[in-house]
Amino acid sequence: MTEAQSAFHVKPASAARPPLTARIPGSKSLTNRALLLAAAAVGTSRLRSPLVSDDTLAFRTALGELGFPVHADPSDTVWSVTGTGRGPVGRARVWCADAGTAARFLPPFAATGSGEFLFDGSDQLRARPLRPLADALARLGASVRTGPDGGLPVRIESDGLYGGELALDGSLSSQYLTGLLLAAPLMTTPLSLTAERLVSRPYVDMTLALMRRFGASVDESADGTLRVLPGDYTAVDLDIEPDASTASYVFAAAAVTGTAVTVPGLGRHSLQGDLRFVEVLRRTGARVEIGEHATTVTGTGRLRGGFDVDMGEISDTFMTLAAIAPLADGPITVHSIAHARLKESDRIAAVARNLAALGVETTTGPDRITVHPAEPTGAGIACHRDHRIGMAFSVLGLRVPGITLDDPACVGKTFPGFHAELRRLFPGQAPAVPTADRTGEQ
Repeated sequence: MTEAQSAFHVKPASAARPPLTARIPGSKSLTNRALLLAAAAVGTSRLRSPLVSDDTLAFRTALGELGFPVHADPSDTVWSVTGTGRGPVGRARVWCADAGTAARFLPPFAATGSGEFLFDGSDQLRARPLRPLADALARLGASVRTGPDGGLPVRIESDGLYGGELALDGSLSSQYLTGLLLAAPLMTTPLSLTAERLVSRPYVDMTLALMRRFGASVDESADGTLRVLPGDYTAVDLDIEPDASTASYVFAAAAVTGTAVTVPGLGRHSLQGDLRFVEVLRRTGARVEIGEHATTVTGTGRLRGGFDVDMGEISDTFMTLAAIAPLADGPITVHSIAHARLKESDRIAAVARNLAALGVETTTGPDRITVHPAEPTGAGIACHRDHRIGMAFSVLGLRVPGITLDDPACVGKTFPGFHAELRRLFPGQAPAVPTADRTGEQ
């Protein structure tokens, strides 16, 4: 351990001290997929413990604009949706706000119906690509017009989708494939989908598992082709797991503070691939226990570095690792994350610039970032309206005094109560948040 690193050494958690129990909200990925499936199913579905955040509320509102209102119980812990087994009918203007899942999942669903549908969103969402999805919908029988750069606003005129055979470029996002898969049972003929250079495969596996839970018939051939038969989805009642991507922040916090943190509800049978982030933390020296119904990470008081890791399939968590990587005893390289440049921000560039502001050396390439050991100093973090930047650098702030966020409220996209929960778990260590910008405390 270098002299610089010794300044950041933290004593490991006492074996006798019970783990801290983190309160992680429901999965955004599961919530929004389940909302669409419920709208497409015959009957009334009930989603228990859904995520209540900017993105899921945007998705919920968008479904209502398509004619499928979501009814919440008084405590907002059970959402009910009644579907007819068909796509929407008529005309609708749908506002997706910042929610990429709304812009990628809802247009295929709308196109299985009959009418004219206009989808639009924030400037941030307009900058994210949609061309592969728009081209696919056109090949399946819809009339599609995109914005000048191939993104939002998107206007769809359709009287149903035919199905058939389709090859899709999956190198930019797996969400295009998911949107088409979710809509496939409502098409008039079977849909056979082949995704080329697919990123984030675990999210597709999550989609397939949920589709089968709602009654879809889906098969995968040896060459990776997915075939979905037409047929009705059936309403179900579903418990939403805690969000594994969000849990990455408290797991990383355990690693850097030398404490133990448990997340109930995330066990070995989780549908979410991002739970694999704890295996990356294991490489840094943390102790990891994945049980039947919970996962616990225990920090050792120091971080090991000197390794490369492919995080292409769990890219939403690469920033969590990159933010704490300066505390390791050797460089850490994350690769296969080119598609992270097309998220809410260019995440590779944004992380590198923020680390540079803290005095940390990085090297980057089209699909990678290497973070070198350093003794970070406090500085302002530019969040770029990106929730994951705000949360990742808040974890580093548990060890580095003086880290502030220019947009603390950006965490509301997926975890409105993040700052309050971090202070509850780590009192006196979490970065200060201006009172006017605190989220989740009303």
